Amino acid sequence: MTDRVFKNSMGDTSAVLQGAKKSVLALQHLIAMFGATVLVPILTGLNPSIALFCAGAGTLIFHACTKGKVPVFLGSSFAFVPVILTVKELYNGDLAYAQGGMVVAGLVYILISFFIKKIGAEKVQKILAPQVVGPMIIVIGMNLIPTAFVMAKENPVIAAITLGTALLVNFKGKGLFKQLSILIGVLVGYIISYGIGLVDVTAVSNAAIISLPPFRFPKFDIGAIAIITPIVLAVFMEHIGDITTNGQVVGKNFIEDPGLNRTLLGDGLATTFAALIGGPANTTYGENTGVLAITGNYDPSILRLAAIFAIILAFVSKVGAILTTIPNPVMGGISLMLFSMISLVGAKTIKNNKVKFNVKNIVVMSTILILGLFTPQLENIFGFTIGIPINKTISISGLSFAALVGIILNSILNLRKN
Repeated sequence: MTDRVFKNSMGDTSAVLQGAKKSVLALQHLIAMFGATVLVPILTGLNPSIALFCAGAGTLIFHACTKGKVPVFLGSSFAFVPVILTVKELYNGDLAYAQGGMVVAGLVYILISFFIKKIGAEKVQKILAPQVVGPMIIVIGMNLIPTAFVMAKENPVIAAITLGTALLVNFKGKGLFKQLSILIGVLVGYIISYGIGLVDVTAVSNAAIISLPPFRFPKFDIGAIAIITPIVLAVFMEHIGDITTNGQVVGKNFIEDPGLNRTLLGDGLATTFAALIGGPANTTYGENTGVLAITGNYDPSILRLAAIFAIILAFVSKVGAILTTIPNPVMGGISLMLFSMISLVGAKTIKNNKVKFNVKNIVVMSTILILGLFTPQLENIFGFTIGIPINKTISISGLSFAALVGIILNSILNLRKN
């Protein structure tokens, strides 16, 4: 009897320790995704608390779609930032129209998942070749950098300190400390800003400890949908890259099992759900894959626990209030790093896939870069709008138009023999 009680006691203790270990590992994942996830709503005007809720809920949706096999965390997608800002400007600051566009983008993702299930992932990858996707990702980052500069120039010293701290930690740090470079940079910039009187904490004092995030429904307009939906073309290969990298870290082929169609379905449903309640589009996070590599623990249930933590945190109003007090120079400094890294991912996509710099590929890549980066300048030179008109005031232009032209051009030049 005594032995049985002792064994039960040992078992209970072991379960508690195991639970504590899982909680710590989940907290690391939460910290890794936190900075980037809340930065997207801060940059666009969406609500950070809703973004946290959607990141957690989206991760759980993803795990349900992938049979709980893939240790992935979903967070706010930076790829949608430029088009959200465009829609925000065109619709007098009403972000509900951007939500409508993201709802449709998520539905397109879902349709793509069904399409891939039918034809296989290999054929789709041929259409969205690296010489198309790489320049598209470069354009996304480069188009965001001016926004970061605008915020940073309000106080260049604070922006430089924030950026320098994040870069120092990123390049010199090791392990989890390196993964927290964004958060540490923002924290240092925030503390210094507070010390010199740049932070107004009135909103934090007035905020309730616990409250319901201000969920809201989307509005739909063909113009906003046309501006936002083509971004799916840019994030599709990013998704494949993230899932492939995650599988390489874990030692499994998630493209085959549970299947690319299931991971895309989870991503699409998560994005649609987020947009329906006022959050940004979701995407798989490489930051959390980095945490997997550091800890060597690939248990998907840990990511689900981190998702639950994120949902709980969304209801802590003071956290959301603190986020709104972060000064623009701090966000500008850290954004310069993040947006530059996005463009670097595009360059690495071209390099890692060993894209041949022949005439055909150079034409495709140059066309995307020129249309994506210099459309306003070209319009001034030639005196007409470059894009596909939707109505009197809105057209598919910039990155969206560059993506469509790039895919068509690449299909003509490189896929004719198929």
